Amino acid sequence: MTALAAGSAFPKLDVAKLGGGTLTLGAPQGGHDWQLVIVYRGLHCPLCKKYLAQLQEMEGDFSEAGVDVVVVSGDPEAKAKAMADEKGLRLAMGYDLSVAQMEALGVYVSDPRSPQETDRPFPEPGLFVVNGDGAIQMVDVSNAPFLRPDLQGVLNGIKFIRANDYPIRGTHKAA
Repeated sequence: MTALAAGSAFPKLDVAKLGGGTLTLGAPQGGHDWQLVIVYRGLHCPLCKKYLAQLQEMEGDFSEAGVDVVVVSGDPEAKAKAMADEKGLRLAMGYDLSVAQMEALGVYVSDPRSPQETDRPFPEPGLFVVNGDGAIQMVDVSNAPFLRPDLQGVLNGIKFIRANDYPIRGTHKAA
């Protein structure tokens, strides 16, 4: 796994979109100039269900701040649809993220503990805020389901950054 660096260009990845068509990660839609990309583990993860439900409640707030919200997992279409149906999600949802795409995003990849958990390698949580220049403004990648950024804090941060022309942080290169 190679982590994506703050300030670097976010890799534009095309994935299948729930409901049909293609979702391009890193390409804001709907008149937005920024994008929030959430990588979630999959239908088997109760913490993901809770997190995505909270994100759905806040989608309008992100939209008002000029941020397109997309979520993606390695789940097949049927599991992505089951997640959306179970939690009443209307978020733009990508599915069938390949292991190569997970690696391109710099997220940790786990193998299932049992066939009851899931049937394929899956990504651990990742959150990327892609600014209007296509650069990674903020990034948070975890190796376990228990570590996730507070969504209200992310939204507040985006609003502050945009209102104050706050720079991308964490870009210092060691000499």
